[in-house]
Amino acid sequence: MNLQTLVLAKQPVPGRVKTRLCPPCTPPQAAAVAAAAIEDTLDAVDGSSAAARVLVLDGTLDGRPGWTAVTQCAGDLDVRLAHAFRSTARPGWASLLIGMDTPQATAGLLDAAAGALSDADAALGLAADGGWWALALREPSHAEALIGVRMSQDDTGLRTLAALRARGLAVAELPVLRDVDTAADAWAVAAAHPHGRFAAAVQAHVPAVVR
Repeated sequence: MNLQTLVLAKQPVPGRVKTRLCPPCTPPQAAAVAAAAIEDTLDAVDGSSAAARVLVLDGTLDGRPGWTAVTQCAGDLDVRLAHAFRSTARPGWASLLIGMDTPQATAGLLDAAAGALSDADAALGLAADGGWWALALREPSHAEALIGVRMSQDDTGLRTLAALRARGLAVAELPVLRDVDTAADAWAVAAAHPHGRFAAAVQAHVPAVVR
C-alpha cells in the first residue's frame, strides 16, 4: 500500500502562530518556536517510509527536496482538514495527516500509524488536551467524517473517533501525544525530547520561569 504524509502547517509569522505562548513569549519568540516545531516535524516525515510528502500550507514556507505544497482552503479547521485529504488524494493511496503541534513525533511513530492501516481503515492519535495529532486513512475520502466535528475542544478527539466509527470504519488508536499550545507544554515536550530544533528553540525563546 502506497502512503503519502500530509503536514498541515502555518507560516511562522509573529502574531499569527503559537499565540497561546504569549505571554510569557513575545510574538517573535513564539514564531521562532513554531518554526522549529515545523522543521522537526518535517525531519520526522523525511525519516519515515512515506512514499510522498505534502505540505498543506497557510502562507508560504521554504521548499524541501521531495516535497510538494498545496494551499489550505478557507474555512474552519474541520473544513480545512477534510479538504487537505480530498485535494491531495491519489487513487489507491492512503494518507496520513499530522500537524505542527507535536514536534516530538518520530519517524517510527509515523511508520506505526501507516502500518496500522494493514488491519484497520483508519488510525487516530489522540492528544492529551482532548484533540488529536495524527489521522491516517486507507481511503482519504472518509475525511468527510471530520466535517461538523468541532475542533480545538476538550472532546474533539473522542468526537472524531465517534465520527469515523459512525461511517463503519475500523479505527486503530495510536499513542497519545502532548500538543504544544502553552509555554508549559513547550517545556514538557522539550524536556522529554531534548534533541532537535524544537528543544533548542524552547531553551532560547521560552522564559524558564513557567516551568
